[in-house]
Amino acid sequence: MDQASPQCMDDDSSQAQYQQDECLPKVVLHFPVMSGATLTWRVEADSTLAVQGARVWLTRVSSPYDHWLAPGAEFRLQRGERVWISTDGEQGARVSLSSALPARRGMIGRWLGWLAWSSIGAPVTR
Repeated sequence: MDQASPQCMDDDSSQAQYQQDECLPKVVLHFPVMSGATLTWRVEADSTLAVQGARVWLTRVSSPYDHWLAPGAEFRLQRGERVWISTDGEQGARVSLSSALPARRGMIGRWLGWLAWSSIGAPVTR
């Protein structure tokens, strides 16, 4: 079961325009999720969460839906989201978080990235 809980379905993750530059190297973090523990963090870069070992529960602050991810399932996360994950039972799980290594940008690129992230937008000329 790698879909949303039975109450309703949330396909926004699979439909999102998720693009990473394939020329950039990837960073992969592997970590365990112990039974009974709940982990939370804010996603720093567009990432893919992969599950191994046991089924995990995932919820995001931007979505009213919970997701149950079976071993082998992948779920795309967007930068800025806050997520919570926990295991479904007595067995712990192993989770991998993959993202592209960001390209180095100059001061203007960082400023434009900050504007896009903060939803202010670029200045408009008339």
